[in-house]
Amino acid sequence: MKAATLKYSGALALALIIGGCASPGGSIYVPAGGSSRDVEEAPEPPRSERDAATTRSERKSEQPSEPAAEPEQERRTGSPSYQEAGDQLSPAAKSLIQQADSALAQGNAPAAIAQLERAQRIAPRSAEVYFKLSEAYVAAGQLGSAEQFTLKGLSLAGSDARLQRSGWMLLADIRRERGNVAGANQAEERANAL
Repeated sequence: MKAATLKYSGALALALIIGGCASPGGSIYVPAGGSSRDVEEAPEPPRSERDAATTRSERKSEQPSEPAAEPEQERRTGSPSYQEAGDQLSPAAKSLIQQADSALAQGNAPAAIAQLERAQRIAPRSAEVYFKLSEAYVAAGQLGSAEQFTLKGLSLAGSDARLQRSGWMLLADIRRERGNVAGANQAEERANAL
């Protein structure tokens, strides 16, 4: 029994090595300083091994697969990136935001960013955290990052008009500072429409 098991596991290991490592286009190894053309192409496996691998993959594809679980939001609205309201902040996230506000008041933008990144890990779906991160990046002079965090916050603000209005105004200020006057005007129009 033990010898048969060892023989079977050795054959299985060999099949996995041959099937799993062989690539259709030849070797993927490229020697240092060379190109893939310098390497000889790996010989194709014998026909019987290819047929066996094809049969195994066909059996897998014949088995019914479970449908991917759709987020509840996506099933209801068909739009996975929109939510009705932003997440509420936990006490830990609120504390980190307060620490970041203190750091910003002292002119220490890198410390504020560090605190807000921690808050983001605690509350990754909170628009407020993203808007605060945006403000910290503005203070650090990183306007591109600030704009991206503002856009992310707007996508999470949901139907909270107060939060959306402040996000659009923040975006308008950032775009104006970046020299994008047309984009700033559009953001202000969105804020005023709320």
